[in-house]
Amino acid sequence: MYKFLRILLLPLAVAAAATSVRAQDVAWKSDVEALGDEMYRIVLEASIPAPYHMYDMGPYEEGPNATTIRFTPGEGAVLEGSVEQLDTPERHYDATSDMQIGTFSGKARFAQRVRLTAPEASVAADVEWMICDDSSCMPPDDTQLTIRIPAPDAAASASDTAARSATDAETPAAVAPATDSAASGSFWALLIEAILWGFAALLTPCVFPMVPMTVSYFLKGEGGATKGRLRAMLYGLFIVALYTLPIAAIILITRVVGGDAVTADIFNWLATHWLPNVVFFLVFMLFAASFFGAFEISMPSWLVNKSDAKADTKGLGGIFFLALTLVLVSFSCTGPIVGSVLIKSTAGEFWTPILTMLAFSVAFALPFTLFALFPSVLKKLPKSGGWLNSVKVVIGFVEVALGFKFLSVADQTYHWGLLDREIYLAIWIAVFTLLGLYLLGKIRFAHDSDLPHIGVGRLALAIVVFSFVVYMLPGMWGAPLKGLSGYLPPLATQDFVLGSGSSAPAAMPEGGTSGLRTAEGRTPKYADFLHLPHGLEGFFDLQEAEAYAAQVGKPLFIDFTGHGCVNCREMEARVWSDPEVLELLRDDYVIVALYSDDKKVLPESDWVTTESGKVLKSLGKINSYYARKTYGVNAQPCYILQGRDGQVLVPPRGYDLDVAAFAAFLRSGLEAYRSAR
Repeated sequence: MYKFLRILLLPLAVAAAATSVRAQDVAWKSDVEALGDEMYRIVLEASIPAPYHMYDMGPYEEGPNATTIRFTPGEGAVLEGSVEQLDTPERHYDATSDMQIGTFSGKARFAQRVRLTAPEASVAADVEWMICDDSSCMPPDDTQLTIRIPAPDAAASASDTAARSATDAETPAAVAPATDSAASGSFWALLIEAILWGFAALLTPCVFPMVPMTVSYFLKGEGGATKGRLRAMLYGLFIVALYTLPIAAIILITRVVGGDAVTADIFNWLATHWLPNVVFFLVFMLFAASFFGAFEISMPSWLVNKSDAKADTKGLGGIFFLALTLVLVSFSCTGPIVGSVLIKSTAGEFWTPILTMLAFSVAFALPFTLFALFPSVLKKLPKSGGWLNSVKVVIGFVEVALGFKFLSVADQTYHWGLLDREIYLAIWIAVFTLLGLYLLGKIRFAHDSDLPHIGVGRLALAIVVFSFVVYMLPGMWGAPLKGLSGYLPPLATQDFVLGSGSSAPAAMPEGGTSGLRTAEGRTPKYADFLHLPHGLEGFFDLQEAEAYAAQVGKPLFIDFTGHGCVNCREMEARVWSDPEVLELLRDDYVIVALYSDDKKVLPESDWVTTESGKVLKSLGKINSYYARKTYGVNAQPCYILQGRDGQVLVPPRGYDLDVAAFAAFLRSGLEAYRSAR
């Protein structure tokens, strides 16, 4: 929803930029407050026009331009302490910068304490800042204020206005962030998915038997109906807290100890590095084997027994330990579900993992709270039995399929070549075919009950599963499978596509891109392991692409993308594949794809040293740094149409599945390029 609103506001921001220069001005005002004992506080207030935002004071090493304020005291004034931010910035995770950043909208206030050693004095304030909207970032600007202390009217205010020009057509742009939390469509989709998993967890064989225990405990309750309701509500609250607070504590500790950048680095490392992805894959396979009956995964019996014994006590302690017993006993079934929910949200904003865990735990705790409130409901529930083991086995099959997604991310990022698209599809087809056969009773596991016949519900689920298998089958011969495009390896990794000979349209010969050469006649850099979709030819190094575009007289289509970017794959499958879009890209543009998460370590001659002296060695870090420094890009996908001398032809475009609008975007870039000749 957040991303959708940002995209929705993009045309308004562009229109505002075209019609009003003054709409983009930032006005700075200074006030002086008397604190007593010759102490004063200077308050600087920035009025930020909508829809722009201004970055907080950071600092952000290799990140966006933080607001900086330097006070220079005159004779008779002494600065006390450092500059303070009086307003709390809105914080979010910037995937391109690999860090948490803070922004102000509307207004921002900063303060500096000053002690006078003379009857009056003046203080100079040098302010530098940068503002951005959802389509562009203005060049950094600065101003200087001179503040008299005490102010002539003793309450004081002096003002100064700093205007920012909006006429620079070459200003780089930043688009709305598109993180791996979009894997489920949006932040709201993540919450809905977490809620559904929370309800589904009730049906697992580890959890369902806890229902009678809950009802039995609360049937013995004392103190009347009012106290019974309070005890039931506390029971649900404890369940939520036991699931949510440990996750929140881990995240908050990393933030306090290492700061926002460390927390962001941890999330980015979890999302793209090979080690956590391989570990997640192995954990999912381990849980799946347990669900199939190979062995049982459970918490230590002494811990469960001790918690269960304390649950027999009265009062709040008994309720807490009953909730703890439920969480511990249900671990083997809820563990992989919790892992799925959290892993999908680790690349999102700072609060996303906490909120998704909260949504899951609330949904999980709600049925138990209702059973505690209304114990008689138990009589209407089905008894536990073989059907619970069937639910567990079905979850096991789903865990196997989901586990390979993590292995695929590592495979694409590090170019191992283990899970090409047809291999990945073959695994999914096999897994879901076996699931369908299991639902029909053709496959049985050790703990399954006899199944003399199948019910209507089981048959309906089998039909859904087999329909999904039939949908995937054409993908083995190169069908785009747009509904799964964000979750499959790129079509470029497929060895065979029907109707294109022996190789996929996007899979180019070893060492090149179907004969395309640079302006110097060389094979484009990195074309041996990076490819474009739909048989398109292009570059993976911006300097090479710019030289070639100047040689052939075409504008440049810059694609800031990533291997783990689900939205990028969706754009390629659903938008780029349109005949008109494909023709425009192939015939009228020089394409360059810049991957921000590629782990390929480049030769030393290609390393980049930042202003701070940090040496960037991998292709992804170099591309990410270049995108941020040159264009202000902080997300993928981001599409920039560039003309001669680095001129940005039209406002950039991010994730938007409107095919007609994307085609119009490409045509408008062509018109701007031709008119600039």
